This record gives sequence, structure tokens and C-alpha cells, in this order.
Amino acid sequence: MGEEPTWADLLLTFFLVAAVPTVIGGAVVLSLVGLTMWVTAPLRRRRRSRAT
Repeated sequence: MGEEPTWADLLLTFFLVAAVPTVIGGAVVLSLVGLTMWVTAPLRRRRRSRAT
């Protein structure tokens, strides 16, 4: 049988496993926000010119 992992090994594994979905999820959220801002920019420009 192999030896049991130490606390440091367990923490490192936990952080690596938690980092992957965080990075991927963050990239997806930022992409969606950026796309939304890009798509709605013409609408915001039109509204602003009418209001002034």
C-alpha cells in the first residue's frame, strides 16, 4: 500500500481542483459581460444622444 498524503499534499490538491472551475467560470462570466456590453453599446449611444 502507498503512504497516506500529508496535509500539504491534500491542500495543494484541493487548491488545484478548486482553481480550474474558478478560472474557467471567471473567463466565461467575463466573456458574457464583455459580449453584452459590446452588443448593447449602440443602444446606449442612441439613448444618450436623444436624452441630451
